[in-house]
Amino acid sequence: MSKGEGVYVWDVEGKKYYDFLSAYSAVNQGHCHPKIVNAMTQQAQTLSLTSRAFYNDVLGKYEKFASEYFNFDKLLPMNTGAEAVETALKICRKWAYEVKGIDENKAEIIVCENNFHGRTTTIISFSNDPVARKNFGPYTDGFIKIEYDNLKALEEALENNKNVAGFLVEPIQGEAGVYVPSEGYLTKAKALCETHNVLFIADEVQTGIARTGKLLAVDHENVKPDILILGKALSGGAYPVSAVLANDPIMKVIRPGNHGSTFGGNPIAAAVAIAALEVVRDEELATNAEVLGELFRSELDKFIETSSIATLVRGKGLLNAIVINDDEDSDTAWNICLALRDNGLLAKPTHGNIIRFAPPLVMTKDELLDCVSIIVKTLKQFEA
Repeated sequence: MSKGEGVYVWDVEGKKYYDFLSAYSAVNQGHCHPKIVNAMTQQAQTLSLTSRAFYNDVLGKYEKFASEYFNFDKLLPMNTGAEAVETALKICRKWAYEVKGIDENKAEIIVCENNFHGRTTTIISFSNDPVARKNFGPYTDGFIKIEYDNLKALEEALENNKNVAGFLVEPIQGEAGVYVPSEGYLTKAKALCETHNVLFIADEVQTGIARTGKLLAVDHENVKPDILILGKALSGGAYPVSAVLANDPIMKVIRPGNHGSTFGGNPIAAAVAIAALEVVRDEELATNAEVLGELFRSELDKFIETSSIATLVRGKGLLNAIVINDDEDSDTAWNICLALRDNGLLAKPTHGNIIRFAPPLVMTKDELLDCVSIIVKTLKQFEA
């Protein structure tokens, strides 16, 4: 790739494509959104970074804006999604010792199988993806793995382990193949956490910032996480920005020197994040994602009814996937993606026989229908 604008990218030979990955939902606002780019360049020419010993005049403004935007008391700024997950784990553990009263070094955090939260040493310790995990041990203890979308497993883990501090979950498992949990799963999981005085930690790095048709994916069930993790589209893909949000009884366990980052909360990141969130609000991207997502699934469902190559389309908003009628070890989905590329649309398989479709949320109805026709035309090339 050598250029991007809105829903399009161009390769080095000048060929234009629809981008149906959106840098894994980092460019929800579209490539090179002028408002975000302008905020970044203006701030870069004014002040780019200060020592953490000093305040800068954009950080407080950003923290206030984003805390009110997502309705939390406090925001802790970091840079990457994996850093934000690590930060949330640290906050959760410190809260467990200082507030809940768990014995030091005994806290455990429940996670889900087939999760994807990043690739740091701690995070891969509770991953079951062999590609991300193998030959990077020894691994970090302190995690209990349960099946995703299984309330009974969560309840048993909470009842059988008195040292559980938190439950870390993706509201939709993106990397695993866009698995949408059963209706009511998140609501009931949050209620179980409250019953057992355990923090509900929502990793919305990929699903947040309007991607699923609501500002946050947990909003589909009106669930308020105890800790919210954001990244990717928090910057519109222009700059590494991530954040952890929580209310004071949780966040105030972090005191000066407990946690930090050289670049976390730098002036450019703060200016970019404000602009990125304003674009989501002002251009009503959550509503657009909801409307276009329903259209996308209904149009593909019409094709799938008579198709032998695709068996299912699932998702919320503009985070969707189709399941290809072949096993996980086949290369059919990969070959379909190569044909999609040749037909002017970029996507990628996740887990062998599943293709994820996640275009920028600035897409129009006409563009979406054009993309559906490309996808259907391509799939027909692979019909038996």
